[in-house]
Amino acid sequence: MDRISPRRQGDLGEFSAMEWLGSKGYGVWLPVGHSPDCDLFAEDGDALLRVQVKTSTQRQHGRWRVMVCTRGGNRSWSGLVKRFSSSRCDCLFVLVADGRRWFIPAGVVGGGTALLLGGPKYAEFEVEPGRPLPLTIPV
Repeated sequence: MDRISPRRQGDLGEFSAMEWLGSKGYGVWLPVGHSPDCDLFAEDGDALLRVQVKTSTQRQHGRWRVMVCTRGGNRSWSGLVKRFSSSRCDCLFVLVADGRRWFIPAGVVGGGTALLLGGPKYAEFEVEPGRPLPLTIPV
C-alpha cells in the first residue's frame, strides 16, 4: 500500500471543512485558481470568512502537531518560511488523522509555524469529529 499524497490529504481536509461549514449553515465558495492565503470562503449571513485548512497525521507528546507555516509546497524550497498570520485569513480549520476537527479564529492562533492540538489551549474550538484521514491507499 502507498501512503496518501500530501495533496490528496489536503483535499480531504478541504472536503471535511466544506462538509462541516455547510452543516452549520455557512455558504461555502472556493477561490478560482490557487490562493496562497486561504483555501475557501465561508459566509454566515453577516460576514464572509477566509478559511485556511490544515491537516495532520503527526503526534507529539500525545497531541496533534499541525504545521501552519508554508515552506514552498511543490516547488523547490527557497529557504523562506511563510508563517501563519491572522492578516491573511479569518479562521483556521484543522482535520487530524483520527477525524478530530477544530475551527479556530485566526486571531487566537498562537503559533506562527506549528500548533499542538488536543489539549486545553484550543479545546473550546474543537468541533464535531469527521471522517478519519486514510493513511494509505489500497493498490
